[in-house]
Amino acid sequence: MRAYICAFLIGLLCLPVPSMAKKSPPKVQVYSRIPGELGNANTLICHASGFHPPEITIELLRNGKEMVGANQTDLAFEENWHYHLTKHVPFIPSKGEQFACRVTHMGEPKIFIWEPDM
Repeated sequence: MRAYICAFLIGLLCLPVPSMAKKSPPKVQVYSRIPGELGNANTLICHASGFHPPEITIELLRNGKEMVGANQTDLAFEENWHYHLTKHVPFIPSKGEQFACRVTHMGEPKIFIWEPDM
């Protein structure tokens, strides 16, 4: 009986502790550093915030393909254990091109299109 109780208590200790933060999808903003103008150098920015757990990937896309040379901030969290992350890349918008941000959180990808301020 004593061995059964010990095994039961050890089993309880192995159960996962519920997280203080609930699963939350990211809030995503896609924008440029300055208002978008065709042919002018700019920076494309994708900011994801308010998400939990921290399992996330951000990709900046030009016509559906990942752009090279992008930089990403360190993953940061707020008091409520929700996270935020920003990725950016220099770019020159051209007529007919589409720029977007693909955010994959917990294995679920979503695409957010950049709308130039032209």
